[in-house]
Amino acid sequence: MSLDSLLLSALTPWRSSPTWWVAFSGGLDSTVLLHVLTRLADRHQLPVIRAIHVHHGLQAVADDWPAHCQGICDELGVLLNVVQVQVESGASMEQAARNARYQAFSDCLGEGELLLTGQHRDDQAETVLFRLLRGAGVRGLAAMPGERPLGRGRLARPLLGVPREELEAYARSSALTWVEDPSNQQYAHTRNYLRREILPLLKQRWPQAASTLARTAAHMAEAQELMDELAQQDIRAAKAASSDGWLSLPNLALPALRALTPVRQRNVLRYWLAGLTLAPDEAHWAGWLSLRDAKSDATPRWRLVGGELQRSGDRIWWLPDAWLKTIVAPVDWPDPAARLVLPSNGALRVEGVPPTGKLQIRYRKGGEALLVPGRGRRDLKRLLNEAGVPAFVRGRLPLLYCDDELVAVANLPQLSDGGFALIWCAPTF
Repeated sequence: MSLDSLLLSALTPWRSSPTWWVAFSGGLDSTVLLHVLTRLADRHQLPVIRAIHVHHGLQAVADDWPAHCQGICDELGVLLNVVQVQVESGASMEQAARNARYQAFSDCLGEGELLLTGQHRDDQAETVLFRLLRGAGVRGLAAMPGERPLGRGRLARPLLGVPREELEAYARSSALTWVEDPSNQQYAHTRNYLRREILPLLKQRWPQAASTLARTAAHMAEAQELMDELAQQDIRAAKAASSDGWLSLPNLALPALRALTPVRQRNVLRYWLAGLTLAPDEAHWAGWLSLRDAKSDATPRWRLVGGELQRSGDRIWWLPDAWLKTIVAPVDWPDPAARLVLPSNGALRVEGVPPTGKLQIRYRKGGEALLVPGRGRRDLKRLLNEAGVPAFVRGRLPLLYCDDELVAVANLPQLSDGGFALIWCAPTF
């Protein structure tokens, strides 16, 4: 199949998109992609084609690339956006540059627009090999997906099944010019070493090595899809018996998780945690066992990147770092008829008739007591225990004081000495 036919077929689902953006580095892959698309646009009704070039400013030679890209786009009649980004310093400059690049791509996409990148079959094979040597699991070995959400639109990689040699042959037959990134020759980068040294050796012994590795990625992607479907079923079961409706932190029922095999437990937790934190490595799963198997009166914690899992009763809860910060400053509430926004702690409102006097929101320090109708004065700690309020909530739970007397506890209308309720919309961060 020709590149023209392949692209036209691969991009059929997005023919109604308002704009097709090409991630245009000026290199071989993106140059061929842009050239083929503009040829297709001459013969078919396609969305508007635009190009975006991200300039990282990491090497002097790259300063000439925006001008090169502009020249190519002028020849093809394509509008070019050049975006300069600041790459954050860190352990992996390559990863930081990639993050900055994809953030720029995401920012440029309008609603329903499509970003096209030029990664090819050899790039996919290299990614599989790179991740295999890092001990990646099924999701990692699925390598680069053919398409995925990005910003307000989607990203597609229509050339993933095309070998680099075919792209180069097209470029030479069409007399195209492209830039070569000198950093691609630096073996200090693991990917370059795999690309320049290891993959050529593999191809000498197994000429179809790149194709085989790319096929492995497709198998892994299919396997991951099945694992995700199973995880979704298990999550539905673990969410069925939700506890405090007013507490909108992510949580799962522990009995439902315990009923699964250890393998399915890890699978569902990987899926659930994917949008919350980085996936834990194999050595870190001991934290889950401690959380799962602790006694009912224990308060175990599983620390992860950006937050932690805590257990309360028969549920586990995800608490982001922002939730774990202590709040102590009181907040005056001069007009209880108005909604009160609490610094870093959501908002409050009153249902019913609030007490008259100087109203103030405070937080627990210990030793508080509350006059409960029909029960007399009771220790707040015991009342919270009776109400089953999770321990991790208690430090943030707003307490309403009237003239220095505790009169109500947020979201617990039974803990009020009058005909009103204190309603707290807890933060989600």
